[in-house]
Amino acid sequence: MLSTSETGHAKNVANFETLISFCIGYGATYNPSRDALKVANLQTLLTAAKAAITDCKAKETAFDNATDARKESFATLKALGTRIVNALSVSGVADSVVEGARAINRKLQGQRAKGSTTTEPVATDLPPLGESKGAASSSQQSYDNLVEHFNGLIELVSSHAEYNPNETELKVATLQTYLAELKTANTNVVNENTAWSNSRISRDNTLYADTTGLVDIALDVKAYVKSVYNSTSPQYAQISSIEFKRAKA
Repeated sequence: MLSTSETGHAKNVANFETLISFCIGYGATYNPSRDALKVANLQTLLTAAKAAITDCKAKETAFDNATDARKESFATLKALGTRIVNALSVSGVADSVVEGARAINRKLQGQRAKGSTTTEPVATDLPPLGESKGAASSSQQSYDNLVEHFNGLIELVSSHAEYNPNETELKVATLQTYLAELKTANTNVVNENTAWSNSRISRDNTLYADTTGLVDIALDVKAYVKSVYNSTSPQYAQISSIEFKRAKA
């Protein structure tokens, strides 16, 4: 994925609009033989570039919103895990069962081993291709693993009839509903990340594709104007300083 800042993308598009305005101002003397450099096609490309940037920003916002919603959904998970273990410990099940639940909860809490106070890194957001907002943790604290740990804890307590707390939020049915919420929140982030990534690919193709991208077209327009009026002309002076930056791979 090409890496250019959002400001850089927008600046290229804004400068392209300025370049088109000057081309229109040249009147009939701006008459390239290459179709891609004709004003009408430049305007079509400008419209496509603006739409691509708008779509990309919208997809980024949707990803951010999904990420925030996931964080909110997972916010009470660890405390709930501890409450489940405590409820199980007084339910009358064997000590070995309680220890099994504690082992799962240690993973849920991010502890490396029994009695350890060291925790694994907290899960971060998915790293969008090319424009990462944070590297994903490979520890057991990734959101996928948190879901699996919680699912394992539910499977354990639901397999013992003794676990039957009066508190609604600790009942198996409520836990299963919450598990479904966590899975949905996590899947939403994955899907929004994919949509944002695809939108960036489309935007980068519109702006930076070899020969047909906005930047290459803009540079060719400048070269054409230079060929028509020469490098010392006032017409070329109007556009010579308009900058277009290719994105770095």
